[in-house]
Amino acid sequence: MKVVVGIPAFNEEKNIGKIISKISKIADKIIVCNDNSSDATKEIAEQMGVIVVSHERNLGYGAAIRTIFLKARELDADILVTMDGDGQHRIEDLKKIIEPILEKQSDVVIGSRFLDNKQKNIPAYRKVGIKAITKLANMSLENPITDSQSGFRGYSKQALEQINPSENGMGISNEILIKASKLKMKVIEVPIEVLYEGDTSTHNPISHGVSVTLSTLKFISIEHPLKFYGIPGIVFLSIGIIFMIVTLQMFTETRQILLSTAIISVGTVVIGTMLLMSSIILYSVVNIVKEQSSK
Repeated sequence: MKVVVGIPAFNEEKNIGKIISKISKIADKIIVCNDNSSDATKEIAEQMGVIVVSHERNLGYGAAIRTIFLKARELDADILVTMDGDGQHRIEDLKKIIEPILEKQSDVVIGSRFLDNKQKNIPAYRKVGIKAITKLANMSLENPITDSQSGFRGYSKQALEQINPSENGMGISNEILIKASKLKMKVIEVPIEVLYEGDTSTHNPISHGVSVTLSTLKFISIEHPLKFYGIPGIVFLSIGIIFMIVTLQMFTETRQILLSTAIISVGTVVIGTMLLMSSIILYSVVNIVKEQSSK
């Protein structure tokens, strides 16, 4: 089994050498995606003899993961493990990520920081944000998970070949899970420990959270249009019908139309109808596209 480890890296000259030297004892190949670093990340990785793929400009975490996916396919990897380049992931946990795939128990393995509740040193605001984004992702997953934002993951050959990431930003983590769930792939979590030495994140937590949330909503709407548009459509339509009944009853009793309830009735019925039509149309389009791509 050919095990490939992929590391998205942006200005990680302090950590990249140590990470490569440790995982080279386990991995058959190592891919470093240099996302247009301005420091010596690229040079250090090249000197250590690993495969380095560089972006001509900074494209983001998601683009780096996508590049790693494509390179791993080219290398005909049986297992791809992705891990962050900031040194926070323990090399000792690599085996935990790989084993379920080797034993045919899973197609996607997530290293979760929250599975056994032993991780105590995660900054509080990040923990709240991660859990909120994970709950959002779980709305479209068959089996709920605890850490949708973990970058420490393993992918089987099947997952590597069938999942096609497209997101450039941090939302790619949820995108991959949504697509894996749609493909009926087995996703499991294993407990890991992350080594936080202060908060090393380079992302603004608010913009990061908003970006991931919007990205997740986008992919939920694409992969599950009946759920995303249909359920709100039914709610709006139901509200509209209730207000319509109230309006008609008041007219019957008083021979007067209360303008506010009539406007609410018409507006919510129109919105509900549009959402339901959108859900049906998008569902049909998605199925047509999938049928054509499978031929």
